[in-house]
Amino acid sequence: MKTAEIRSAFLKFYEERGHKVLPSSSLVPHDDPSLLFTNSGMVQFKEALNGREDVGATRVTTAQRCVRAGGKHNDLENVGYTARHHTLFEMLGNFSFGDYFKKETIAFAWEFITEILKLPVEKLWVTVHPSDQESRLIWINQIGVNPERIVALEENFWAAGDTGPCGNCTEIFYDHGPELEGGPPGSENEDGDRYTEIQNLVFPENNRHADGSLTPLAAPGVDTGMGLERVAAIMQGVHSNYEIDIFACLIRATGKIAGLPDNDKLVEHASLRVIADHIRSAAFLIADGVLPGSEDRNYVLRRIIRRALRHGHKLGISEHFFFTLVSPLVEVMGDAYPLLKQQQANIEAVLLKEEQQFETTLDKGMALLERSIEDLQETVIPGGVVFQLYDTYGFPLDLTADIARESGLGIDEAGFEEAMDAQRARGRAAKKFSADISKQVDLDSEVEFTGYEHLENTAKLLALYRQDNKGILHSCDVLREGDSGILVLDKTPFYAESGGQIGDSGQIVSTDDSSSVFQVNDTRKSRQQYLHLGIIENGKLELGDIVSATVAHETRDATVLNHSATHLLHAALKKVLGNHVEQRGSLVDNRHLRFDFSHAEPVAADQLLEIEAVVNEKIRENSVVNTKLLPYDEAINSGAVALFGEKYGDEVRVLDMGLGFSVELCGGTHARRTGDIGLLKIVSESGIASGVRRIEALTGLAALNWLSQGEQELQSISALLRSTRRESAAKLEQLLLDQKQLQKELDQLRAKASSQKGTDLADSATDVNGIKVLAIAVNGIASAELLKTLDSVRNKLGDCVVVLASVEDGAVNLIAGVSKALSNNLNAGELIRSIAPIVGAKGGGRADMARAGGGDRPEDVSKALSMVTNWVKDNS
Repeated sequence: MKTAEIRSAFLKFYEERGHKVLPSSSLVPHDDPSLLFTNSGMVQFKEALNGREDVGATRVTTAQRCVRAGGKHNDLENVGYTARHHTLFEMLGNFSFGDYFKKETIAFAWEFITEILKLPVEKLWVTVHPSDQESRLIWINQIGVNPERIVALEENFWAAGDTGPCGNCTEIFYDHGPELEGGPPGSENEDGDRYTEIQNLVFPENNRHADGSLTPLAAPGVDTGMGLERVAAIMQGVHSNYEIDIFACLIRATGKIAGLPDNDKLVEHASLRVIADHIRSAAFLIADGVLPGSEDRNYVLRRIIRRALRHGHKLGISEHFFFTLVSPLVEVMGDAYPLLKQQQANIEAVLLKEEQQFETTLDKGMALLERSIEDLQETVIPGGVVFQLYDTYGFPLDLTADIARESGLGIDEAGFEEAMDAQRARGRAAKKFSADISKQVDLDSEVEFTGYEHLENTAKLLALYRQDNKGILHSCDVLREGDSGILVLDKTPFYAESGGQIGDSGQIVSTDDSSSVFQVNDTRKSRQQYLHLGIIENGKLELGDIVSATVAHETRDATVLNHSATHLLHAALKKVLGNHVEQRGSLVDNRHLRFDFSHAEPVAADQLLEIEAVVNEKIRENSVVNTKLLPYDEAINSGAVALFGEKYGDEVRVLDMGLGFSVELCGGTHARRTGDIGLLKIVSESGIASGVRRIEALTGLAALNWLSQGEQELQSISALLRSTRRESAAKLEQLLLDQKQLQKELDQLRAKASSQKGTDLADSATDVNGIKVLAIAVNGIASAELLKTLDSVRNKLGDCVVVLASVEDGAVNLIAGVSKALSNNLNAGELIRSIAPIVGAKGGGRADMARAGGGDRPEDVSKALSMVTNWVKDNS
C-alpha cells in the first residue's frame, strides 16, 4: 500500500464507524502557549477533551501533520541517523469525547491493523501501564492476545505538553523479524530496530494544570496516534521509513542535484536522509506561517533549514538547491495537503532567501571561526566565540560543533549557555510562554453578544473579579470605588479583542444608581465569555446587579473603519502582488491599521500606489457590506478566505466587501458600506521578518489630517526653495546635484592638500637603523583625513614607520603606518598599543596600519610621539 492509500483507508475505516473526518490543524498550536508546535493529533482537541469545546461530533478522526523539533518533544538530533526519527511526521488518529472508551478503542485498532492492513497477529506486541488492568484484560479476553506478548511499562502514560489532558496508554508494536537487532519493548535491547511502535491508544482521564496537579475530566476521552510513515514502511516491505515512497522521490531528487548515481544505495546516505526529512518540515512550517528567525519556533525552523544546507555542503552542492525540492514534495503530498500547492511559490521564495542569507553570513562567520582557531591556545573554542557565531552570524550550535570536530577541537558549551542565559534573561518577560489575564477566569457561561447591531444594552452582572496589586484576580461579590477588576455580563455590546481588532472601551453603569460607574478600558475573551477590564470610578457594583453597558461610540466607529479597510487591503494586495499573499497578522484600533502579510521582497513604490488606488476605488463605489452565517465547509467551498492563525467553529461569519472583491471569514465589527471608510492612505511599508512585510495605513479623518499635514509641509518646503509646489521637486533635485559636485571638488582639494602636507611632513623624518621614522602632531587635519595623509607620507618615504597625532575637540586620535616590507618585524598594531595609553586612547589594527582614538590627555601627545623612535630602535 502506498502512503496515500494507507491514509485514506484509515480515515474511511473510522468514518464508516461514525467518526467525523476533520482536517489537520496548523503546526502552530492555536491559543496553546505550552507547545512550540503541534506534536500530536490531540493538540487541536485539548479543549474538547476538557469538555469546554464542541467540535460538532463526539467521534472524530484526522490525519494530522506534526513536528517534533523543539521543546519537550525534540527528535532533531536523531534525524537522518536512525530508521524512524523525523522532524515532521503524520499521525493518524481517532478521538472520542465522552462517547466510547477502552473496549471500543482497542477493538477498532486491532480490527484496522489485522483486517484492513492484514498484519500478522503473531508479529504484534502490546504494552500497558502496570496500573491499567482494564486494558490488559481487554487485550487478553476480548482480543485474544497472548499474555506473553503483553508488557507492563511505567512509561505508558502520555501528555501532549506540560498542561492539558493526560492519561494511561496502551501501545501496539510490530516485529520486523530476527534479521534486525533489538528486543521486545521493556527488554534490555528494546532500542534496536526490530520492534517498532505503530500505534498508541491514550485514555485521557485527567487534566494536568500548570502547577502539576491533576483534576478529573468531565468525561473520559480517547486519543489515538498511528505513525503513518512507520506503518507505510511495514506495508511496503522495508525496514527504514526513508525507503517508503514519499521519501524515495525526495532522496532521488537530492541525489541528482549532488551528482550521485541513482541506485538503491542512495537511501544509505545520512545527508540525503536529513535533507529529505528537513524539506518536509521546513515547507509545512512555512505554509503554516512560521518564518525563519532568531527566537522560539522561528529559530527552530532556521535551524532545520541550515542543518539541511550544511548537509548539502557536505555533499558538494555549491548552488542554491534546497528550495528546488519543494516541487517534488508537492508532487507526493500536495493532494493530501492542498495548502502546499497553494503556498508553493511562497515556500520556495522564503527558502531561497534564507539560503542566500545564510550563504552571506556563512562566509563572515567562517572567517571569524578561522581566526579564532588560529589564535586558539587550547583545544576548545571559547563559549563567547560560539555565542557570537550564533548571535551575529546565525550559526546554530551544532553547526559550530561539527566544524570544530573537523579541526579536532571541542566547543565550550557551558560558556555558550552562560551567554545564552544572559540574553534570555534580558528578554524573558516578553518572550516567555505564559497565560494571560483571561486564563485566570474559569467560567462555563456563554455571553450573548449584541455589538454587531447595538452599542448599548442592559445586562446582569454574572461575576466580578478584583485585581490585587500583584495582578492576581480574586472572585468577589462587590467592587468598590478605586478597585480594578473584571466584570462578566450575560450579554454585552462590547467587542472582545480578536482577529487583530482591539477590545472595546466604554462604561458599565448601575441602572439603580447612575453614580456607580465602571470604566471599561479593554475587553477580552475567555472561552465563550467576554471579560470587561477596568476600574470602578465611582460608587460600587455587586453580583446580580442590572447594569447599562455602553461602548465608546467614537472609538468603536473609528476602529470599525480601520478593520473594514484591512479586508479591502488584503484583497488589493493579492490582486497587485499575487495570490501567494497571506495575512500574517494585523492590528486595528481607532488610530490606524497595521497589516502583516507574506511577500518575499519590499513592495515597490508604484505597487503601493496601485494597491492604494484599488482600495480607494472600492471605497468610492460605496457598496453595501454584507455579512451572513454559514457552516464552515460551505463558506470555504464558496470561496471565502480563512485567515491565518484563527480557529473557527462549525458556523462562521462570512464578510463580503466590494460585491465579492473581498470575501473572508471574520467575526469583527465592520462598516455598513465601503464608502463609510472615506479614504485609505498607506503611510509606511517595511519588513518585519524574513518573507513578511508590514503596511501601516490611516483611514477616514485620520487619513485626511495626514494628507493635510503633508500639504502644509510641502508648502513650507516650496517657500524655502522659493519655488512653486509643482516645481519644488525639480529645484530640490538640482540643488542636490550641485551639492554633490561641490562635495566632489572639496574632496579633490582635500586630497591635494593631504598630498602636499605629506610631502612637507616627509622632510621631517629621521633615520633610525636605516629606517625612515616620522612621529609628529598634525593639528588642523580632521581625523577622517589622517589615513590619506599617512598614505601620502609613506609613498614619499619608502621603507618607513610613521605615527601621526591629531587633536579634535579635545580628543586625541593616533594613526600608525609601517611599510609592507618592514611589517613582518615591525607591527603597527603593537606600536599603537604601546603608545596609545599615554594619551588615554585605545585601539589596534593590522601589521601595516593601526589606529587609536578617544584619548583624553592631549597634553601628553608629545610624550607619546617621543616614544616611537626608541620603539623602532628596540624592535628593528
